Amino acid sequence: MTDLAPLRRALLSVSDKTGLVDFGRALAERGVELLSTGGTAKALRAAGLDVRDVSEVTGFPEMMDGRVKTLHPVVHGGLLALRDNDDHVAAMETHGIGAIDLVVVNLYPFEDTVARGAPYPEVIENIDIGGPAMIRSAAKNHGFVTVVVDVEDYDAVLAELEAQDGQTGYALRQRLAQTAYARTAAYDTAVSTWMSAQVGETPRRRTFGGALAQSLRYGENPHQRAAFYTDGSGGPGVATATQHQGKELSYNNINDTDAAFELVSEFDPAEGPACAIIKHANPCGVARGATLKEAYTRAFDCDRTSAFGGIIALNQPLDSETAQEIAGIFTEVVIAPGADAAAMDIFRRKKNLRLLTTDGLADPRAAGLAVRQVSGGYLVQDKDVGHLSRDDLTVVTKRQPTEQEMADLLFAWTVAKHVKSNAIIYVRDGATVGVGAGQMSRVDSTRIAARKAEDMAEAMGLPTPLTQGSVVASDAFFPFADGLITAAEAGATALIQPGGSMRDDEVIAAADEAGLAMVFTAMRHFRH
Repeated sequence: MTDLAPLRRALLSVSDKTGLVDFGRALAERGVELLSTGGTAKALRAAGLDVRDVSEVTGFPEMMDGRVKTLHPVVHGGLLALRDNDDHVAAMETHGIGAIDLVVVNLYPFEDTVARGAPYPEVIENIDIGGPAMIRSAAKNHGFVTVVVDVEDYDAVLAELEAQDGQTGYALRQRLAQTAYARTAAYDTAVSTWMSAQVGETPRRRTFGGALAQSLRYGENPHQRAAFYTDGSGGPGVATATQHQGKELSYNNINDTDAAFELVSEFDPAEGPACAIIKHANPCGVARGATLKEAYTRAFDCDRTSAFGGIIALNQPLDSETAQEIAGIFTEVVIAPGADAAAMDIFRRKKNLRLLTTDGLADPRAAGLAVRQVSGGYLVQDKDVGHLSRDDLTVVTKRQPTEQEMADLLFAWTVAKHVKSNAIIYVRDGATVGVGAGQMSRVDSTRIAARKAEDMAEAMGLPTPLTQGSVVASDAFFPFADGLITAAEAGATALIQPGGSMRDDEVIAAADEAGLAMVFTAMRHFRH
């Protein structure tokens, strides 16, 4: 192997034909012989380029609806042969195998086919076989062969050929080989993940893959390297949002923006405006309102201190009145399913504010996986898509909840799903008025949320905290009556919790004694 490898013969077989003709023409102008297949060959010929069919080289036609065309020793021998190995060179001469110096392959659009909900047989037909085989052969032999799997690398190859007089350097070939193996790994991951869903069983082996969306300045802290990868699912969210202004998103921005968007997507815009304000992945205010502006101000009034420098998510397109209100404090990111021109103009004056718009809201009931790395492995679980309606609730106290209490209980339960455990949420009239998150003791979360409401009442000049007349959601059962009693002392009149404690009878008796209404969900929303 030498550092520089001449490029005389190329095989191009691509599904995504973006930039194909320009790239092929640039190669041909350098005297590179072009081999190709099917639609790729047709596109190159239509542009006036001289192309040789792979079937002519192999002596076999494409067959079985294109399933078999490049799986042949003439192709893979031309890719795998070591040019500095006399035995390999002799075998090539004996069997009439010509060296292939460049492979350009991007794979069948499997991920896109799955994303659009194609039927099973069509998805199967979009599992590429010959493409990954050629990519892996070329990548293994990167000492001599250049492999390209991304349109973004066309220019890099052409620049290298220009700088090295028609040759490619080892450093480029090695980098492209790494990219190639990552691509086939991600592709096989997509196939495996889809197949596991069809089988409906926990797979013996699990892989994860992604494509680099952006390199980040650092991770959670400046001494940590970080990057953002997309999984190819393409749904509305921070990964597919359009950023209109402001500096690039940080690791923490992306994490918090995702938390905010997932939460606000729980609230159907057809049922009215909603706003979620997030700080350190926990909501510090969530509310509905008659207008988007009102939803924002009500969410803001839950905890104005924590909202400073936070992330705001809206379930409807941003309008100018709401934008003007948001512009009154420092905010890191605003994400919404669209924004009108007047709102965007207002935000342009806030150079440190990032505005992200999406094509819609996330589907809160869409299946997915939650993955967490631990020492020596990964924890994988289904995404928490648990939802409840009134019919799913069981009233366990003597007093029934009122209609307003029941609506607030369901609202509070929805928010609890997105608060770190132990989670306690006070809600009044469709807005959070106190949030306690991430405490080791549930009663501490109850006290902290109530204390925050007291602080806000003092700051807003209210005679009493908004927890007076509120309802409370607990993401898991109350193990003792003390948490419930603390909530009642803060002014709560109704509670929603999973139930299932050994002391449920004691907790229910305490609720009855305090005149509270309480419902059980038989569902838990731990979020660690």
